[in-house]
Amino acid sequence: MIGRIKKAVCLCALAGVFLVHAGSYEDFFKAIKNDDAPTVAALLTRGIDPNTLGPEGLTGLFMAARSGAGKVAAVLLEAPGIDLESRNTVDESPLMLAALRGDVPLAQALISRDADVNKTGWTPLHYAASRGQLAMIDLLLEHNAYIDAESPNGTTPLMMAAGYGNVQATRALLKAGADATLKNAEGLTALDFALGFGKADSASVLRAAAAPPQ
Repeated sequence: MIGRIKKAVCLCALAGVFLVHAGSYEDFFKAIKNDDAPTVAALLTRGIDPNTLGPEGLTGLFMAARSGAGKVAAVLLEAPGIDLESRNTVDESPLMLAALRGDVPLAQALISRDADVNKTGWTPLHYAASRGQLAMIDLLLEHNAYIDAESPNGTTPLMMAAGYGNVQATRALLKAGADATLKNAEGLTALDFALGFGKADSASVLRAAAAPPQ
């Protein structure tokens, strides 16, 4: 009888722990969604793993970078063992999403903790160039981002800037030394990207840069 009572007590205790952790899990990702830094900090103190995967299979830091939850991201970045290189199914990193959004403070915080500026494949610089994020482009280049990084199909950041019609980004990359003569796997240059997507202003910038000095 005593043994059965002890077993029942143990099972109840385990069930209570499970319910606490289940509630913490839900609260954790709700707080990330709402950029509720105090709640995230409290849950981390209670022992929730900062790299816990959410319903989409993504970490809290990745989700914060994607949504612009800067206050939560700042708390997560202080958590011991935080995974700076958590990726989604298409190999995007938190730094890439910060670059896409032009979130310079988050990008600076990630880079200061050694986030990979020059990951293989698509890079943060590709993403910044595609959106014309000039401050982000400058930041990445200051931290040794490879200006002519090639995506899996050989596309460079300059091609992205030109194809999306981001004239200022195209100028900035050219001024920083981007090679406009490079071709991707389909044999297309940055000028071909600009012309192919009907971006006349980008095409003009590239033609002017290629013209011999008067």
